[in-house]
Amino acid sequence: MFTGSMPALVTPFRNGELDLETLKKLVEWHIGEGSDGLVPVGTTGESPTLTHREHEIVVEEVVKAAAGRVPVIAGAGSNNTTESIRLARHAESVGADAVLVVTPYYNKPTQRGLIAHFTAVHDCCNLPVIIYNIPGRSVVDMTPATMGELAKLPRIVGVKDATGDLARVCDQRLTCGPDFVQLSGEDATAHGFNAQGGTGCISVTANVAPAMLAKMQAACAAGDYRAALDIQDRLMPLHKAIFTEPGLVGVKYAMSKLDLCSDEVRLPLTALSDETKVMVDDAMRHAGLTN
Repeated sequence: MFTGSMPALVTPFRNGELDLETLKKLVEWHIGEGSDGLVPVGTTGESPTLTHREHEIVVEEVVKAAAGRVPVIAGAGSNNTTESIRLARHAESVGADAVLVVTPYYNKPTQRGLIAHFTAVHDCCNLPVIIYNIPGRSVVDMTPATMGELAKLPRIVGVKDATGDLARVCDQRLTCGPDFVQLSGEDATAHGFNAQGGTGCISVTANVAPAMLAKMQAACAAGDYRAALDIQDRLMPLHKAIFTEPGLVGVKYAMSKLDLCSDEVRLPLTALSDETKVMVDDAMRHAGLTN
């Protein structure tokens, strides 16, 4: 169920408020372009600067707009277990297909604390749970051994792995089993991630190049890594340019160049520098997205 290319959706704003009409259009566009799922209100969806009610509204609107055509994996992460439980229960109540739960940031739990946190979220509802392991942002790194313990729970079904360590895929296959869903959380290494045993990517770049990344993931699934590599080569400069500054800022700027949404972000994030805009512009031309 959770395979292929799944955009980590941006949350569009207009004059500081949620732009829900644009959000709905983005859902239709992504489905039409071949995306295999949608992941609202993760980091790329600016969840840290959304109010709790805004977070819920975005999930509700994406679920309604998708209308069962592709799975919706709702962001439900927090460094407060009670808050993560509330978000998971809300996602279940409005019809999301799974929740994405990040390792708690800032308070730096132990591996024992991670097991307790994810067990509590698992037990609070009936949705599948995908662990989001991103030590570069959360500071804590879930080990393959800890993930293996959590994989014994029936609804802990997979991981979004943003460690950038391709050996982790093999390690986690050993500790979690071959059926445990492993999704890349890093566009630049997603091709190699699949070669190691991954089944897809929750992608930032897919916000601006969904058709290309859906084709790349489909080629990987078919074992045609040469065709997939050709697409990766075209997109690699864009992956790098988007993440020169915070990725969601870079991808919103790229989307604005295609008239998909505004490049508006919320403080403490700011618009791209002129130097980075030039990098994104050049990378979009290299990918064939603009002239």
